[in-house]
Amino acid sequence: MITLTAIDELMFDRFEVSRVLVIAPKRVAEDTWSREHAKWDHLKSLRVSVVAGTAAQRRKALAEDADVYVIGRDNVVWLTQVLPKWDFDMVVIDELSSFKSNQAKRFKALRKVLPRSRRVVGLTGTPSPNSLMDLWAELYLLDRGERLGTTIGAYREEYFRPGKTDGHHVFSWEPRKGSQEKIQKLIADICVSMSAEDYLTLPERIDVEVPVKLSADERAKYETMEREQILTLDGEDDAVVALNAAAVMGKLLQMANGAVYTESGGVIRIHDEKADALEEIIDTAGEPVLVFYSYKHDKDAICKRIKGVREIKGPKDIADWNDGKIPVLLAHPASVGYGLNLQDGGHVIVWYGLTWSLELYQQANARLYRQGQQKPVIIHHLIAEGTVDEQVIRAIKHKDTSQAALLAALKERNYNKI
Repeated sequence: MITLTAIDELMFDRFEVSRVLVIAPKRVAEDTWSREHAKWDHLKSLRVSVVAGTAAQRRKALAEDADVYVIGRDNVVWLTQVLPKWDFDMVVIDELSSFKSNQAKRFKALRKVLPRSRRVVGLTGTPSPNSLMDLWAELYLLDRGERLGTTIGAYREEYFRPGKTDGHHVFSWEPRKGSQEKIQKLIADICVSMSAEDYLTLPERIDVEVPVKLSADERAKYETMEREQILTLDGEDDAVVALNAAAVMGKLLQMANGAVYTESGGVIRIHDEKADALEEIIDTAGEPVLVFYSYKHDKDAICKRIKGVREIKGPKDIADWNDGKIPVLLAHPASVGYGLNLQDGGHVIVWYGLTWSLELYQQANARLYRQGQQKPVIIHHLIAEGTVDEQVIRAIKHKDTSQAALLAALKERNYNKI
């Protein structure tokens, strides 16, 4: 609403822009922007065209006489290729952090055309979900390298030093002493940080860690995989094999959830402890519950155990959830992590399987923990004791602290300027 209000003023009061492109995650582009525009009386004069569907439908939407054109980020490359002339004088990138990879095709496509737009605006609540390294590509799309340099290599050399390394390959980079403060100072003039809690009345948030205890036999299987990187079970022709440390971590996360994929793609059940815990939470809640899962075998186990489960496949599912018609909504955090307003349908979240991504974690929680939520939001995390689940929840908390420091610093500079 804030961004559309700014567009409305720039277009009809200041006459500074005439054709605006909004790039957003697919479902947000197809549903949220047009629905929010229709909610507010002062925005109803804006003509919004949603560029979605088949290639023919997208071309037709682009040809419409509109003020704002909204397109999914999955069609950005297509858009840059089919437009004979890039005539958007303002571009808004919703969830700018999804452009943090300088190797992604969508980043490279936008990089070529954005210099032709007079205004570029990026929106995100998670500017540096993993580290300050994430900022380079995002800022480059805004200022073409004016503040953080024109190449990721130069940025890395200036502000970071090698972290984890095997002598030849660097696996992670750590900020040099004083780098965070220098970067904050460089970007502060074009970054505005506004915390919802400073301006809005948000509901109470209650985080709950639900311990899940594995039996001795289940723990033995987990520890065998952790120690030997291979697991063969009696009665099973197929084995579970991990060829490197990253693969082992993935297998351990699966096992903590209750099942694991074999070499041939089959599924071996390890335990049902998380399914038991989820069923108990749903029974106790007595109202709609939003469940986030990680793997397809998680979804299968949940659907087998819990009746009335439904996934979001389109606008009708969103509407039915918000109308209280869905008792258990099942979602992968990557599919609903951005922009969807689900706060009217419930206030209870269960993380069946955890994610290493702070960005996905925060964005997924924000589907219910947001303005308009009327009840305290309860977020349950199912943690298999003695497993990698415990490392993941600690890592999320640590990353959150680092990102919070950046946002707080930018907010302080904004206040000082005002």
